[in-house]
Amino acid sequence: MKSFITRLGLVLGLLTTGLTGFAADTRTNYLKWENDIATFEHADATNPPPKGAVLFAGSSTIRLWQSLAQDLPNLAVINRGFGGSWLEDSTHFADRIIFPYAPSKIVLRAGGNDLASGKSPEQVFADYQEFVAVVHAKLPEAEIIFISWAPTIARWNQVEKEKTLNKLVANYAKAHPKLGYIETSDLVLGADGKPRAELFRADKTHFNDAGYRLLAERVRAYFATVK
Repeated sequence: MKSFITRLGLVLGLLTTGLTGFAADTRTNYLKWENDIATFEHADATNPPPKGAVLFAGSSTIRLWQSLAQDLPNLAVINRGFGGSWLEDSTHFADRIIFPYAPSKIVLRAGGNDLASGKSPEQVFADYQEFVAVVHAKLPEAEIIFISWAPTIARWNQVEKEKTLNKLVANYAKAHPKLGYIETSDLVLGADGKPRAELFRADKTHFNDAGYRLLAERVRAYFATVK
């Protein structure tokens, strides 16, 4: 009887471990981005991007920036944003969407989906620090520039978390070489202190053309001040 109970305990322990591992894997399911990453790689095979360009990485704001090359005509740019992604996803796929291009600068805009999914600003900031460490381990001379979070209508309830994340990243960037920060938290606000509806798509989350024009102005202004 004692032997049976012992074996039963081992089986239950293995099941618990397996279920825990399954939960962890589904929480960070990198496989769901495989099609996006493979699409980038296919494009690279047929039309290789230049080395030393400015690479834009992150989530939907980057992915949907269709006018990026036209908005920054004086820069060679590469867009490697994939919508819905978390900041850690860009870190995970750095070997495939960052390092092959040896970019001189990396512009990152990610973390909003993380906050919306329940991560704290401190957790997202830790993910940002990991991204910096991973990238600088292979590309120590590449400048990493973080585009701050600006309020949106649909996610107005997380505006304080976004402010906290912005502050953490801004202070960190000031204290470390090869890091930059572009402030956009005021970009979309009207006289009432709320996001202006005319700058967003129907989903009230993503920029429309007018919103991207304002974002492009901020990014151009930043690059005008750096070499």
